[in-house]
Amino acid sequence: MQKHTKIYLEHHGYTIADFIPCEVCGAKSVDIHHIEPRSKFGSKTKEEQDNINNLIALCRECHDKAHSYEYSKEFLISRKGK
Repeated sequence: MQKHTKIYLEHHGYTIADFIPCEVCGAKSVDIHHIEPRSKFGSKTKEEQDNINNLIALCRECHDKAHSYEYSKEFLISRKGK
């Protein structure tokens, strides 16, 4: 399991077997997405990329939209915790 996925699951009290809703549409999430891309972080700020405030659970469709920039960073931030 990737480090950022583990951080997200532990923070929210989920297990890998739980239904984790997409924070945009409510469907079953399949990915924990970095809102600010990991590539934007330098090696000295690696811990910041996996900060819970930079992570959001997304279904495949919403994750694809996030990567194609159909969903902006601001939109994803506004959806966290909803």
